[in-house]
Amino acid sequence: MAKQIIFTEQAPKPPPYFSQAVKSGGFVFVAGQGPFDPVTGQVVGTTIQEQAAQSFRNVSAILTAAGSSLVKVVSATFILAEESDFAGLNEEWIKWFPSEPPARHVSHLPVRPQNMKISIAVIAEA
Repeated sequence: MAKQIIFTEQAPKPPPYFSQAVKSGGFVFVAGQGPFDPVTGQVVGTTIQEQAAQSFRNVSAILTAAGSSLVKVVSATFILAEESDFAGLNEEWIKWFPSEPPARHVSHLPVRPQNMKISIAVIAEA
């Protein structure tokens, strides 16, 4: 199975050196998505909950473009700017994955471009 590059205007446009996602081997690999508005490119929200929600909306749009969805996510990786935002991330996580949640990994973001508090990458079944 050949790899397929996924792109949608419904999520922020990536820099020219990476893809929003790649579909291959029965999976969709979504690159880290920050809380950016797809139209303006500006960060949406100031709280971790607001920024996580926008990041999830971006991930969801990309998965939809790939023929997948959030319910097919098997793994999620979160990179937080502040460890103190972990509880707020969990509040938002439960809204998006109320049952049968995917595996997940959280680490610390060493830099914070444009006041970004979070980046979310996922792997989903295609």
